Amino acid sequence: MSSPSICEVGSRLIQEYTTKTPQKLKLIDAYLGYIMVTGIIQFIYCCLVGTFPFNSFLSGFISTVASFVLGVCLRIQVNPANNIVFKDISVERAFADFIFAHGVLHLVVLNFIG
Repeated sequence: MSSPSICEVGSRLIQEYTTKTPQKLKLIDAYLGYIMVTGIIQFIYCCLVGTFPFNSFLSGFISTVASFVLGVCLRIQVNPANNIVFKDISVERAFADFIFAHGVLHLVVLNFIG
């Protein structure tokens, strides 16, 4: 028995993801990817240029990390595989909680910037 190569595992992962993942989860995954790239770019900018307005860097980076965490929570609640755990929470309720938490997050970030 030989173990599968990395290319085989990667192609199988992509195939399974595209066929078995619902469109809503793919959209949330795209959002999470965008937020992750934004956080990485902010961190690289901080390392290369500096953190002169430290409050601005810190609030932006905290905003991306918190947005990512909120997005992951939304993905967990919306995932059909987790219906047993979140049976009392509808998709609309999960999205409303996500939007409300984002509103609170951005008010805190704007307050922290000064």
